[in-house]
Amino acid sequence: MSGGLYFSHPASIGHDPRPFMPRHPDTPERILALEAALAQRDWLGWERREAPAATEAELELVHAPEYVREVRTLCDSGGGLIDPDTAIVPESWPAALHAAGGTCEMARALIAGDAPVAYCAIRPSGHHAERGRAMGFCVFDNVAVAAALAIQQLGLERVFILDWDVHHGNGTAELFRTRSDVLFVSMHQSPLYPGSGPLSDAGSGAGEGYTINLPVPPGTGGELWMELFDRIAIPAARAFEPQLILVSSGFDAHAADPLAHCLLETETFVAMAARMRALAAELGVGLGLVQEGGYQPAILAECVCAVLPALAGEGEGGEPAGTGDPLVAAALAQYGRWWPVSA
Repeated sequence: MSGGLYFSHPASIGHDPRPFMPRHPDTPERILALEAALAQRDWLGWERREAPAATEAELELVHAPEYVREVRTLCDSGGGLIDPDTAIVPESWPAALHAAGGTCEMARALIAGDAPVAYCAIRPSGHHAERGRAMGFCVFDNVAVAAALAIQQLGLERVFILDWDVHHGNGTAELFRTRSDVLFVSMHQSPLYPGSGPLSDAGSGAGEGYTINLPVPPGTGGELWMELFDRIAIPAARAFEPQLILVSSGFDAHAADPLAHCLLETETFVAMAARMRALAAELGVGLGLVQEGGYQPAILAECVCAVLPALAGEGEGGEPAGTGDPLVAAALAQYGRWWPVSA
């Protein structure tokens, strides 16, 4: 196999908020454009696997049972707004089950050694969903469900989650805030929705230090983003010694994305993917990416088609950046209290 494992399910296409929010940016065209581009490239040599549906018991590893019932009931009754930014239709229930289930199946396959890398191309996204509420286009927190499954049912003791979506992964952060078995790093624009994730927030209780927030201002380009990635995210993850690496892979920090104001180019995501691949290989663990944001379908397709070869071993991550930006010094001072970050 020249690539990795690619998980998807047709149910993702059925989730469409536009009957209730006609101008909603999270449309099925995101996945349709991505898979059309991959099909033109013969799926880049990746093995395609169908994402199974999650069980409600699996969802309840991180979500309140009453919230799971609320989603199912609203879908069964014809759908509607479940959050000011999040609308669901009857087809959203199977889509959400296969999104979480595909992410869980990806974790199982990586832990079993079926492949060293995997990508889960699903909708709806997950990283804003909290224990008992939908938020920001997200219904169930797919990556959090998979991480909890890996620890509670598959025997792992440590999972590293990196969130490079331009919006703070508040749902994932809150679900693991007080835990030391999940190291969560979020790189995101601030100020921006949902307004959380300041540099000062490092988790709480037994989880203090196991949440790393790396907010950057609007207009940030790849150099500053990569310096924070290289000097804080990677060293902390290496020291944590995870047994599985999961990435909330949003591409909305791209300069061409309409929902934010960062200025990353496709090459920045390729560099991060290559570095994560190298770290996973160094640690001897599986690496799985889970689709989050990215609202310009052609750019989303371009980024994924560039990232998959990097995950499979093509190319190098490039040289570490050095900007001298005071934000880097502040982040080093903050998280150097817990991790051997690169000074």
